[in-house]
Amino acid sequence: MTAYFDAETATSLGSNGISYAYRRVGPAGGRPLVLLQHFRGNLDNWDPRLIDALATAHDVITFDNTGVGASTGRTPSTIATMADDAITFLESLDLADVDLLGFSIGSFVAQDIALTRPSLVNRLVLASTAPQGAPGMHGWAPDIIKAIGEPQTDAEGFLHGFFTDSEASRAAGMEFLGRIFARTDGRDAETTWQTRNAQYDAVLKWGTPNFSLLQRLAAITSPVLVANGDDDRMILPWYSHLVASLVPNGTVRLYPDSAHGFLFQHAERFAQDVIDFLAT
Repeated sequence: MTAYFDAETATSLGSNGISYAYRRVGPAGGRPLVLLQHFRGNLDNWDPRLIDALATAHDVITFDNTGVGASTGRTPSTIATMADDAITFLESLDLADVDLLGFSIGSFVAQDIALTRPSLVNRLVLASTAPQGAPGMHGWAPDIIKAIGEPQTDAEGFLHGFFTDSEASRAAGMEFLGRIFARTDGRDAETTWQTRNAQYDAVLKWGTPNFSLLQRLAAITSPVLVANGDDDRMILPWYSHLVASLVPNGTVRLYPDSAHGFLFQHAERFAQDVIDFLAT
């Protein structure tokens, strides 16, 4: 099996004229597991350890949505349009039945995909998520947006945003950074300032308080695994419980001494939990 570290980047042309960059690893056949990335993230921001663990059991697809990384076009500023674009990408690969794993802003997109095209989604994994219209989600705390939202980000800012202040979590964060920067050949294009602004606009629109929008999640009929770190300062863990209470078939798992990047800190454990969830 090709490791994610060595996976080549392919492109697929959508009906909207966008050329989508993607990577695919794992056994062919069966239902693909499609991953949706976090704020400002590209193909290289996925942890190879996590992807390889998931790919032991699944055909795993990572991709850059419109305007992100090496994909063409301009990044849209609404979650709904990002979801429509993601559906177009899946159609370009002739995929009509997938499992979705959305992380952070990707989890918002995954929710809208499941609502827009329910026949497409078998099971849904929402990592570090919150429902549209939830109170307290209109932007991130000043220290978080400063850490990850500046034109130039650094390791210290990433560690603050994605890991806790404990020695063990920060050590895991440094190991993660080593893994994602180890690849030197065939790296993805960096995300742009336009992508940053458009994605944060989308986050703010998603987080504008509107209690009536919480009812949307009752229409998601797919089984849902909701996961987060127990000390996420970007999207607080109580939103995980809120999401799970709003969908008809939701389960929550919180991971110890971890924050927004819990799925990288606990890569093998989270991957096995996802594999077990998709197998049930």
